[in-house]
Amino acid sequence: MDKKIHHTHENELTHSMVHYLLTIHKLREVNGYARVTDIAKDLNLTKGSVSTAVNNLKKKSLVEENESKFLMLSARGHEEVHKILSSRTLLFYFLKDVVGASEEYAHKDSCLMEHLLSNETRTGLFNFMKKLQMGELKELKTSIDLEKYSNIDEFLEDQKGDTYLK
Repeated sequence: MDKKIHHTHENELTHSMVHYLLTIHKLREVNGYARVTDIAKDLNLTKGSVSTAVNNLKKKSLVEENESKFLMLSARGHEEVHKILSSRTLLFYFLKDVVGASEEYAHKDSCLMEHLLSNETRTGLFNFMKKLQMGELKELKTSIDLEKYSNIDEFLEDQKGDTYLK
C-alpha cells in the first residue's frame, strides 16, 4: 500500500503554528499556565494575532482552553510538541557535529526544519546518529554522485531542476 507523501506546503503545521505550540508548552512548564497575553509577550506579537492563531490551533484540536482562559496543549498537541522537540534536537546535533555548522546556524536551521520531518525521516535520523555515536558506521556511502564537483559552487551551478528525485 502506497503512503501519500506530503510536500512541505501540505504539512498540517506551519512554522508559525509550531512557535505557538512550543511557547504554550514552555509557559506551562515555567509558569504553570499560559494565556494569550503571555504568548503575545513571549513572541512579541499583538494579542489579536495570538488570539486568531490560538483559535486555529483549537480548531485543529491541538490546544484547549479551560474556564479560567488558561491554554494547554491537548494530548495531540503535546504529542506534536514532543515530535518537534525531538526533531529539533536531532537536527541541531546533526548539523553541528556531522555537517560542521556553527551552533548559531545549527540552531536557526534546526528550528526552521523541525516541523517538516516525517516520522520516517526522524526515526532514520535518530538511528543514524545512534549508529554514528556507537561507532557502527564503518563505511558511509551516498547514492548521489558528487565526485565530479570540486566545490559547492560547481554543484549549485549544475542544478537544473529536481531530476534527482525519482
